[in-house]
Amino acid sequence: MKYIYLILSIILLHISGFSQSYKIALLKYNGGGDWYANPTSLPNLISFCNKNLKTNISKEPVTIEADSPEIFNYPFVHMTGHGNVIFSESDMKNLRNYLIGGGFLHIDDNYGMDQFIRRELKKLFPQHKLIEIPFNHEIFHQTYRFETGLPKIHEHDNKQPQAFGIFIENRLVCLYTYECDLGDGWEDKDVHNDSEETRLKALKMGANIIQYVFTK
Repeated sequence: MKYIYLILSIILLHISGFSQSYKIALLKYNGGGDWYANPTSLPNLISFCNKNLKTNISKEPVTIEADSPEIFNYPFVHMTGHGNVIFSESDMKNLRNYLIGGGFLHIDDNYGMDQFIRRELKKLFPQHKLIEIPFNHEIFHQTYRFETGLPKIHEHDNKQPQAFGIFIENRLVCLYTYECDLGDGWEDKDVHNDSEETRLKALKMGANIIQYVFTK
């Protein structure tokens, strides 16, 4: 029944465009990583999407745990943090069913998450590799075009930003943004003192992700 609810929710969003009101969620996870980092990022992304894409997303995101059956109410789930991530068996079973059933998980490394999330994703989908997403993928060519992939928001280790994904039957179910830090760019200006140009790039890429999830 929960799979049917999620699928019907996504179908309804496709049929009604962005007129239907809905919510997105922030993933709370175990392991010690600060899942609660960037508290202003999702509200600011929501506000940007509602204004510029004419979406109708509830202003405040919902916090959801990985093993909660309520996750099936939210077609888009965001995850961030700096440190360790541990998915229990019940977490993995629920997340796996959620993603196979039509859900979408965006993981944004806030610096320090990489080695841990890659380990957990291998356990989550041992038969599906995390692969780099090419620049010509649709997620970079929604309302806003990013011809060279992810924008660079924060330096971290001075590496190029990369987008990785897990695909199931050619459907992108999990997006992992690395060496980019979109979430920092979504935060209030006075948090990181990023330029307006940098913040706008981050918000536009975030809007592309939202648009891709609910129209593809």
